[in-house]
Amino acid sequence: MNTRELATAFTDMLKAGNHEDAVQFNSPDIVSCEAMEGPMAEVRGTDAVKAKSDWWYGAHEVHSVETFGPFINGDRFALRFYMDVTNRESGQRMQMEEIGLYTVKDGKIVEERFFY
Repeated sequence: MNTRELATAFTDMLKAGNHEDAVQFNSPDIVSCEAMEGPMAEVRGTDAVKAKSDWWYGAHEVHSVETFGPFINGDRFALRFYMDVTNRESGQRMQMEEIGLYTVKDGKIVEERFFY
């Protein structure tokens, strides 16, 4: 699967709300980098990425997510996300935008890097 095919299939799954199924496109050695400090700033491996995702969805009530893209350049593609969520602990509702930059190698996503 080339970058364009992977990016399209991955994006289609996210747009359909199938975030859990989209992990099939991740390399077992994926690196996930967030634009923040702390223990989840960089995690490695599919189990760690899944745990980070599970934590995020558990900590937020998701009202809506819109996914735009993919925007492809060589072995990378970007997605833009718009999210409307409420933090379960604080009760604060927020709208946020985020860019995800994904690097593909050997038909799998080897890195995801988020900007917000």
